[in-house]
Amino acid sequence: MTRSLRSLPPPAPTVDPARRWRPPHLLSALVAALVVSGTSPAWGQASPEVPALLAADPATASPAPPSLTLPTPGSAQPVDNPADLQQARDIWRRANERVAEFPRGHIDLLRWEARNPDQVRQSPMPGSASDAPLGVLEALRLSLRHRPDLYTRVGMNALALAKVQVAYAEHRRAVERAWVDAVAARQAARHANEVLHATQVGSELGRRMVKAGNWSHAKLMREQLTEATAWQAAANAQVTSMQAREKLAGLMGLWDAASVAQLDQRLPDGLPALPVSAEPGPHLAEADIEGAVLRGHPTLGLELLAAQRRFAGLSAGRWDAWVKASESALQAMSDQGSNGLATPPHLDDPSVLRDHPLEGAVQAQAELLSMAAQRRSMARAAWAQVRLRHASAKHAQDVVGKLQTAMEQETLLRYNGMLQSSWELLASARERIASLDAALQARRDYWRAHSDWQALLAGADYTGPDAPTATGAGTSSAQAH
Repeated sequence: MTRSLRSLPPPAPTVDPARRWRPPHLLSALVAALVVSGTSPAWGQASPEVPALLAADPATASPAPPSLTLPTPGSAQPVDNPADLQQARDIWRRANERVAEFPRGHIDLLRWEARNPDQVRQSPMPGSASDAPLGVLEALRLSLRHRPDLYTRVGMNALALAKVQVAYAEHRRAVERAWVDAVAARQAARHANEVLHATQVGSELGRRMVKAGNWSHAKLMREQLTEATAWQAAANAQVTSMQAREKLAGLMGLWDAASVAQLDQRLPDGLPALPVSAEPGPHLAEADIEGAVLRGHPTLGLELLAAQRRFAGLSAGRWDAWVKASESALQAMSDQGSNGLATPPHLDDPSVLRDHPLEGAVQAQAELLSMAAQRRSMARAAWAQVRLRHASAKHAQDVVGKLQTAMEQETLLRYNGMLQSSWELLASARERIASLDAALQARRDYWRAHSDWQALLAGADYTGPDAPTATGAGTSSAQAH
């Protein structure tokens, strides 16, 4: 019996293929699961064991970042002269009685007062490093916790391993240079504060001399200008130190303000000492630096093997045919073509142009030669920078620094013999601190060049030398009086 239309089941609805069910994305599945369970995804529910989730969560509580600690600025207020002669004599007598209590006069008096917080201003100093300072290797380990792309894995092919090797060498160079910059900037900030303190002593001494009535306002304003310049240099040094610390913290994966602030306390007080001489590396002679750089490149060896296989497959005399054809094209090349424009060399030997194995070998040797020539050039340039920066740092440390120290001692002897003034002694102290800062910057430049050299040996590229740091940039220039 034929079934009626009403007894038949309804036809299946047509479904647009684009709207068919598909497995949801992992994030969509997570959201759906939260909805079913009666909860909603909240920013503040990130697992505390996953730093990235906490760092990216706007609801994560973080202490207020430490405010920038700037030195106390000086004052340009004029000093009132004594009202009458008797008042001037009383001021002069009290000032000389105070000075007579100290063997070196004004300088010892001001230094004694500096140890008493109720007497004079104190410029803030960065905190000292902890008992276990953060070394560059420990900073590198901490940074690698957040760089899974720099880990090699089982089963990686040669090309993938080479990419990881180069990326790791570049990352290590970045961390080392950031660590060197942070340590150097921290120490430079201390130097700038010491220079500022010396200028504050000069300004305070000048203010007292004017008040006693035996110094001019013009000389005092000169000291105040010197102090103002030193204050600006100290403030800039503090900002530079903070920026260097932030850069290192970013590479290490530190994101909260408290950890970044503690990083300043964990840095060592100074950079590592200079080696006695610049050495290319353990068991590496200076004559073999180019070979070491070539061996360190992760893919150059593979390119060399591929080129050797191409040349091994050439028929006898084919390479000589290419050399002859290319030389003929070069000899026939003119400065200008028929249209007056410069034209490239032209090949017209059909046997050379139709030889595909020869064409592959020619291209392979051109690429290999370019890569090898670049690596050899990088080796010579990078090693020259290491030697130059080492020699400059040694010169600043052993020659300039010792001369400045001897000059300051000579000035002190002349000051004790009343042959030079207090301001000349203060200027000599500022010059010595400036030479210390210049030696610090030269040492910083050496360790940065050393980091570039190590990265080049590990397979990274050498991008060129840094501009030499201006000596004494973080300190004010001393002015003798």
